[in-house]
Amino acid sequence: MIEPSRPLDALNKARDKRVIVELKSNKQYVGILKAFDIHINVVLEEAEERVEGELKRKIGTAFLRGDTITVIFPA
Repeated sequence: MIEPSRPLDALNKARDKRVIVELKSNKQYVGILKAFDIHINVVLEEAEERVEGELKRKIGTAFLRGDTITVIFPA
């Protein structure tokens, strides 16, 4: 198995899978990673907003700006 060698390779491997995206504001968005760009702007489908781990609202499709993201990891 070939390990991803660059951050965008790791994101590409996570495409169409459920991820958790944490923002600088301490909010979390959980959803299916559909798209991203070189600035790590991401598009999630079936997105849910969570604050302190608690579901606040279901959003559907969400666009998150890369400069607000602190971490992205598999759900």
